[in-house]
Amino acid sequence: MVDAVFLRILLAALVGWRDSRQQEALAYLIEENRILRSQLHGRRVRLSDDDRCRLAVRGHRLGRRGLRQVATIVTPDTILRWHRQLIARKWTYAKGRHGRPGVLAEIRRLVVRMAEENPAWGYTRIRGALKNVGHRVGRSTIAPILKAHRLPPVPERPTSWQAFLRAPSGARWPGPISSRRTSGRGAAS
Repeated sequence: MVDAVFLRILLAALVGWRDSRQQEALAYLIEENRILRSQLHGRRVRLSDDDRCRLAVRGHRLGRRGLRQVATIVTPDTILRWHRQLIARKWTYAKGRHGRPGVLAEIRRLVVRMAEENPAWGYTRIRGALKNVGHRVGRSTIAPILKAHRLPPVPERPTSWQAFLRAPSGARWPGPISSRRTSGRGAAS
């Protein structure tokens, strides 16, 4: 019986000693926080979203009464508001994007560049050139890209003199004129 009483007293002393050590550590951290805030000279402390999240989780565990004793960066109400927003964000199921992913910016730039540098190329020719480079793009994807950049289809696309002169000679000239009969019903045999 004496042993049980002695053990209870010893346990209570150890718990009290541990509690007083925690109180001393907490008092030290509060004072350190005050010193650091005084060095800011009234400027606001910039917190990242991750910082706010960590403070909200810890602050919620302490509760409003505990935060009044400890919190020096922001008010206890602010920390608890951050926690409410954190919980609300967790339970709102934001709808992700549906449908096909968009065309990469690199591919869009290539399509526009090919169309501007080669005004005689249509959708199929641009598609083939992209395939040679390693990109699989459909004609129905190329058309809206060119339309978004205000480039009309091939028959309506203007050709500048610079583009005309830069084009290979085989693409510029139709080649020798064949000996065809243009009058009569058929070709002479």
